[in-house]
Amino acid sequence: MSVSQNIERVRAEIARAAKEAGREPREITLVGASKMNDANACREAITAGIDALGENRVQEMTQKLAEHAYDGAPLHFIGHLQRNKVKQVVGKVDVIESVGSLELLRLIDGQAEKLGLVQDILLEVNIGGEDAKSGFAPEAVREAAEQALSLAHVRLRGLMCIPPVAEEEHGSIPYFEKVRALYVDINEKMYHNRLDMLSMGMSGDYADAVRTGATVVRVGTAIFGTRNYAIS
Repeated sequence: MSVSQNIERVRAEIARAAKEAGREPREITLVGASKMNDANACREAITAGIDALGENRVQEMTQKLAEHAYDGAPLHFIGHLQRNKVKQVVGKVDVIESVGSLELLRLIDGQAEKLGLVQDILLEVNIGGEDAKSGFAPEAVREAAEQALSLAHVRLRGLMCIPPVAEEEHGSIPYFEKVRALYVDINEKMYHNRLDMLSMGMSGDYADAVRTGATVVRVGTAIFGTRNYAIS
């Protein structure tokens, strides 16, 4: 199937899941996770009406920016952001979804100040407590959200998570529910309902994420096909 056909199929599944949850499909932003896919694939997704594109790797993103691969769609940075790469990302993307430490939060704010802009961000929640993944522990997210409030050059839009790999069908749902509860609590008590992005769900579980309240899903393989990591 082509990229455009895959997007149509994913949107249909999002619509079914949204209907089951009593939601409108238009509430959900579909981000095409375009890691290891070239500029032409990105352009095809944009032509097919993808809501946004998401990149995991700074070097790959920089190359595709030079090729104007993302023209016509918002760009999200969705991978682990190293501190020494902050200057290459701030101001180049619409949203940095993967802010997982107070140090990174402050570095982004400082670089945005130098550029005279406000950078939209999400706080990444390490909801499974996995050592191999970055992100705030659930009990530390509120402090990070408070810190974001005090910074003039970042704008917190919401939360993001990547749950542990599910060993059974619908296994991600308990993790999604916990992150959504955090999001609702922070949004109501600290941000007066100004937050609008809850980024949860990838190719294997995006429908469950929609049923659980995600407003953003990051879908790669189901749109672009299986990645060949042997040539990465």
